[in-house]
Amino acid sequence: MQLNINGRVVEAQAEPDMPLLWVLRDVLNLTGTKYGCGVAACGACTVRVDGQATRSCVTPAGSVAGKKVVTIEALGTAAAPHPLQAAWIAEQVPQCGYCQSGMLMAAAALLERKPKPTDAEIDEAITNLCRCGTYQRVRAAIKRAAGIKA
Repeated sequence: MQLNINGRVVEAQAEPDMPLLWVLRDVLNLTGTKYGCGVAACGACTVRVDGQATRSCVTPAGSVAGKKVVTIEALGTAAAPHPLQAAWIAEQVPQCGYCQSGMLMAAAALLERKPKPTDAEIDEAITNLCRCGTYQRVRAAIKRAAGIKA
């Protein structure tokens, strides 16, 4: 099956009903997207599909054929981090790392849709779970990336 992953069309040798998460990790070796719960509750597996935050653990790979899938690997680089990645570091968001790639992808989808989100819009969009409880830092980082004074 052909998939558009991070701006490249790739051939993935997988069944259409295989969860996108496993196609990304096991077939395409893009391991930045994490497995968390397997039931779309935690958000660790969040990627963007046509700009929308999507839980890849319950998304059949065949359902994203012809759509643009963006993973954490395409968000930014060490030399040129995405504004969210720079804000994440500045606000000291990362702790254990379990939720980070999914949180960043959900936040990127939010900022694409709402460049200056309110607290309520952040709370509504970021439903990912953080084992360390850094939700206030996540909100501060999103605001920093958006250029909003906290």
